[in-house]
Amino acid sequence: MKAMIFAAGRGERMRPLTDTCPKPLLKVRGRPLIVWHIVNLVRAGITEIVINTAHLGDVIERTLGDGSQFGARLLYSREESALETAGGVATARHLLGEEPFVAVSGDIYCPYFDFEQVKDVLKDEDMWGQPYPADQRDVCWLYLVPNPDFHPEGDFGMTMYTLTNDGAPKWTFGNIGIYRPDMFDGIAPGRHAKLGPLIRSFIERKQVGGEVYEGEWHNVGTVEQLDRLNAPPAARGAR
Repeated sequence: MKAMIFAAGRGERMRPLTDTCPKPLLKVRGRPLIVWHIVNLVRAGITEIVINTAHLGDVIERTLGDGSQFGARLLYSREESALETAGGVATARHLLGEEPFVAVSGDIYCPYFDFEQVKDVLKDEDMWGQPYPADQRDVCWLYLVPNPDFHPEGDFGMTMYTLTNDGAPKWTFGNIGIYRPDMFDGIAPGRHAKLGPLIRSFIERKQVGGEVYEGEWHNVGTVEQLDRLNAPPAARGAR
């Protein structure tokens, strides 16, 4: 299995830090956000990792290099300007291959997420070994998290590991997912395209599975939040 880390965004809310440092390279507890992901992916045996870049992409490449320092092989998909998540995947398709891949946002902090669990969540056969028809199998599997303070309404509901667009309760998409590459076939490389509408269209077809992850997880969105994560343990507030 390959992985993709999204690292093309500018991180406007993190300015002025992100004027000179790409957001994924901001450090939490002594390690850049993106390196937490790389280390955890390699620990799970996922060593071929595609990183899309735009804002200060040259800084990311100089810092991370070819990945050998982590035991990984890093490949870069360069965008002139950030193409949004789905557009970034479509543009990197030639690097990702045709098998399901795991993708994670480079600006979230989830130090204890075990990527070993992502390897077999997308099933091609039922419990009796019969292949699922292509229009009935899950095209992606999303990890949801309890709703943070900044997003109390959540994104998706869930019924027996099948995600729904409506219903209650709802959870927040944790920006970690496993995707079949062909779900991006309708997006031309280089085109701007958001992931949310694409996911919701497949949810309507009952082709999106998922589960709730309740480990430590933070979407690092403000300088204050970054400072709080880097504060001594006794001074850290709840997420």
